[in-house]
Amino acid sequence: MLPILLDLAIVKVVLVGEGEAFAKRRALLDAAGGEDAGVDIYTSGARPAEAVLQAAQLVFVAGLDEAESAGIAQIARASGALVNVEDVKPLCDFHMPSLVRRGDLVVTVSTGGKSPGLARRLRRYLENLFGPEWAGRVNELAEKRDDWRRQDVGMAEIGRRTDAYVEEKGWLP
Repeated sequence: MLPILLDLAIVKVVLVGEGEAFAKRRALLDAAGGEDAGVDIYTSGARPAEAVLQAAQLVFVAGLDEAESAGIAQIARASGALVNVEDVKPLCDFHMPSLVRRGDLVVTVSTGGKSPGLARRLRRYLENLFGPEWAGRVNELAEKRDDWRRQDVGMAEIGRRTDAYVEEKGWLP
């Protein structure tokens, strides 16, 4: 498995589905900026036209029966899109990790689809370690990094200064 983070503003994303699984996936995409990026959303019986699926680069299917999911996946995949069908591993080109989001801080856990329950348990543990205050901490470090870069500090030194700052603040054990 290769973990990556995608900028939804430059990747054409389609979400199709119904029910709780769909709502969960939509919330994940919205938290990642999907609403602002123009993710195409199809629910309540509405389905994307074939041309929409052919133009997509990333397709999420959630809460549909396996036959309908397979049909959508086949059309999208034939045009080169990567497809994730919630809870149907054989129809997935990729798996979504369990994640903790604190502003721009994203911490993920994956078991490669082998134990989603363990991934959820680890996510809950990480949520306690990385509380809401971490969103501000990331922004604080971003400001420091910008200052250091304006001072022409090299990347290796920025790394050292970041470590020292985190240590000074006592943010990590």
